[in-house]
Amino acid sequence: MSLNWKEIDSVFLDLDGTLLDLHFDNHFWLEHVPLRYSEKRGLSIAEAKAELFSRYRAIEGTLEWYCVEHWSRELDLNIVQLKREVAHLIAVHPHVIDFLEAVVTLSKRLVLVTNAHQHSLKLKLERTALGGYFDRIISAHDLKTAKESPTFWSHFQAIEPFDPQRTLFIDDNLNVLYQAQRFGIRWLVAAMTPDSTTVRRHINHEFLAIGDFSELLPMSL
Repeated sequence: MSLNWKEIDSVFLDLDGTLLDLHFDNHFWLEHVPLRYSEKRGLSIAEAKAELFSRYRAIEGTLEWYCVEHWSRELDLNIVQLKREVAHLIAVHPHVIDFLEAVVTLSKRLVLVTNAHQHSLKLKLERTALGGYFDRIISAHDLKTAKESPTFWSHFQAIEPFDPQRTLFIDDNLNVLYQAQRFGIRWLVAAMTPDSTTVRRHINHEFLAIGDFSELLPMSL
């Protein structure tokens, strides 16, 4: 499948792992939070990781899993402050800016659709200045349902009307893409290198897969 830009009116983009390198989030939750949690609780790093990873898995894919306030309360840690400690790792993926500028030039409606909690979103937009490219920015927390939920897109469409058959949606999370597919969104793209420190993933042709955004740049520009 290749994109036909003449048949696309709306472009919806995920943030973490799609526009931004997921290395920041992976390092934060898998290394930095366990470090600070071990210090607070007097645990070894291994003990902290075992406890935290079990708690992560228990709610993975739910809105609480993405919620800064939930983890601050549950772990008795200032998650926003801890994110700022490693904010230098926040990075934009290659060719993202080129792609955003191309979409703006084509006069498509450009919407950021993210599971990121508002506090995390604020920090990442401060560090990257991506916000100015978007016509609208919507966090799943605004809708009180994660993108993995079967009800997400109906709630989303109620506040952001769009034609699924004339919409492009790009995300690195295959579960999220499957829900978008079930809703009827026609143009679906999987970002296959969410974390620059890991190898590109492979999938079985369910979706158009890209290594970076240079592969989607309109040829006419």
